[in-house]
Amino acid sequence: MGKLQSKISFHTTKYRAEGSVGQTGPAGASRQHSPAHTDAVTSVAALKPDLCVSGGRDKSVAVSSWRSGAALHRFTGHEREVTKVTSALDSSRVFSASRDKTVMMWELHGTAGPSQHFPGHDLVVTGLAVSPDASQLCTGSRDNTVCKWDTETGECVGRAAISRNLVTHLCWVPGEPYVIQTSEDKTTRVWDSRELQVAHTFPAKQHIQTCCDVSQDGRYCLSSSSGSAGHGAEATLWDLRQTRGRVCEYKGHFQTTTSCVFLPRSPTLTPSIATSSSDSTVKVWDQGTAACLATLCLEGSGPLASLAACDSSTLLCASSNSGIHVLRVRGGAELALEEVAAF
Repeated sequence: MGKLQSKISFHTTKYRAEGSVGQTGPAGASRQHSPAHTDAVTSVAALKPDLCVSGGRDKSVAVSSWRSGAALHRFTGHEREVTKVTSALDSSRVFSASRDKTVMMWELHGTAGPSQHFPGHDLVVTGLAVSPDASQLCTGSRDNTVCKWDTETGECVGRAAISRNLVTHLCWVPGEPYVIQTSEDKTTRVWDSRELQVAHTFPAKQHIQTCCDVSQDGRYCLSSSSGSAGHGAEATLWDLRQTRGRVCEYKGHFQTTTSCVFLPRSPTLTPSIATSSSDSTVKVWDQGTAACLATLCLEGSGPLASLAACDSSTLLCASSNSGIHVLRVRGGAELALEEVAAF
């Protein structure tokens, strides 16, 4: 891969509720910090109010201040690309999955090496979800299995295999023993982590489901779809209480929608979601009406891999070519989305 760009050009496009293009204009210059990774960033997650954790093709895990762009910790130990990172909120533990078929746990205030090691998958680990108290970990892989681990002992306490269930993402339902999982078999599953059994499978979509997220109240989940040339590439809202079918679809990306997140509630922002895509754009949507409220094109960034919502006005976006982008969501009469920094 070429040298990380020192300057990123971008523009903000706003959409009216009916989908027509509104005003377009350049945003202000963003701050450029030293990059957190030396190669493509594959995953980013919020850690604590001002911190995030990221993983990349450079095989490292970084803990950074997204406000200052400063890298505070760097963990190395994986033998291949890091595919997913996660953490329980307010926890000092972070977790990373890798193409080396393993998962590792790192302590923010511990030694440089991993404090726990979770081997056992036969192929790349592509799903990672930790319980709210950080005592249990669920992992998923292209080997068609989902595993549950005790984070204290490193012991695998459950394993379930489903034919053709090539896991793409996992996320834990807040306050519940349930884990959401997306798959290359085009379905989104709800797992009961207590017995590691599938509690529900949503109707299959037309394309691979690439990512999932759960609302903070635990009622809704999102999944995102692969796609190309404007076909597929949507995000889908599902109601975890009324599970007969989809609630809403968010269509507008031209290539695979790689990540989807709920934005934290805000007095100045209608309930909203955000999506990122291989088409180098991030979109913010009205959760209820599916209207696209804003689009930001990160030109030169390459495919966008992962989103993290830090607070109601801050999104982090991991990119292939230009590091981690810090995006600001401005509410009001007409929502705006702009880049303020990159690292």
